[in-house]
Amino acid sequence: MNTEKNIKTLIIKKPLKLDCGKTINNFPIAFETYGSLNDNKDNAILVFHALTGDQFVTGLNPVTKKDGWWSFAVGPDKAIDTNKYFVICSNVIGGCMGSYGPSHKDPETQKTFGTDFPVITINDMVNAQYNLLEHFGIDKLFAITGGSMGGMQVLQFITNFPDKAKTVIPIATTSSHSAQNIAFNELGRQAITADSNWKDGNYEANNTNPGKGLAVARMAAHITYLSKKGLQEKFGRKLQEREDLKFGFDADFQIESYLRYQGSVFVDRFDANSYLYITRAMDYFDLVKQFNGNLSDAFKNTKAKFFVISFTSDWLYPTQENKDIVIALNSIGADVGFVEIVSDKGHDSFLLDVPDFLNALKNFLDKSYTELNNEK
Repeated sequence: MNTEKNIKTLIIKKPLKLDCGKTINNFPIAFETYGSLNDNKDNAILVFHALTGDQFVTGLNPVTKKDGWWSFAVGPDKAIDTNKYFVICSNVIGGCMGSYGPSHKDPETQKTFGTDFPVITINDMVNAQYNLLEHFGIDKLFAITGGSMGGMQVLQFITNFPDKAKTVIPIATTSSHSAQNIAFNELGRQAITADSNWKDGNYEANNTNPGKGLAVARMAAHITYLSKKGLQEKFGRKLQEREDLKFGFDADFQIESYLRYQGSVFVDRFDANSYLYITRAMDYFDLVKQFNGNLSDAFKNTKAKFFVISFTSDWLYPTQENKDIVIALNSIGADVGFVEIVSDKGHDSFLLDVPDFLNALKNFLDKSYTELNNEK
């Protein structure tokens, strides 16, 4: 995937020691910005993307030519109003949209890393992205936010840098993956590595592409982003443009055709090795373990204002896992708000046009921004 065009990159020259023990330096972080940084540099929002996202939050993605992944939420007069706020988003390290990842070349061998790229964690991703604050001369962010894996990064960021954000908005997320989530991710990884074109991760050197495996991985994951009720209402047992079963293995049902389409378009925009690395980082994330079994300790050094958002039909990161974060914050007397949004769209609700969610997000941000300005 050629991503060199239309991509802003920052070369991080200082060394970053990764959790796996290896150190990287002189590596690229790809990023995009929306809106303008004000004179006081106090209107910046750092957005963290989810597993298959990238730095192109809104507007037209110049690489894929599709709408940005959070176009419903970010833009002029939207929940995250780019007329008011300066939005920054970067592609995570390990990704495939310009940031340092397995599709980059090893400077020592001049060969594509593939699976020789070091295993990375959510902590590594966040520590790499912190360099963007120094790049823009921002002492303190107005807000940090993101959903799903983006929410994990939000939690890790405020843990690592407790005085660097005024408001913290984790959405549809968790402080650690359940066994079920690890199982779904492993299913995806096995689909990729079982593809004969994967070539032990060296498919680029072999001019092959494990597209079939990656498509299956995407199909399995996509099911977890939806809800049973939403799937039933949208597809049910409807047949695919025919009146009866074909008694074969083509896509008889509309849901089959839909999943196959999701898998096929994903292969065009995502790298298989990046999928392995990023899902592994999500599975390794365990904020409770980081703080010896006490999640509250992760947040004890911050004075930030929190707003945790979950969705009723999200069974990937159910409301209880979001509430556990709220409980941990309440136990140390943190300033925390919580809302569970009624939606039948499943985990993907945070990416879609769900008015109650978008209104709640906008109201919290705008009210918090007004309060902060009144304090000056």
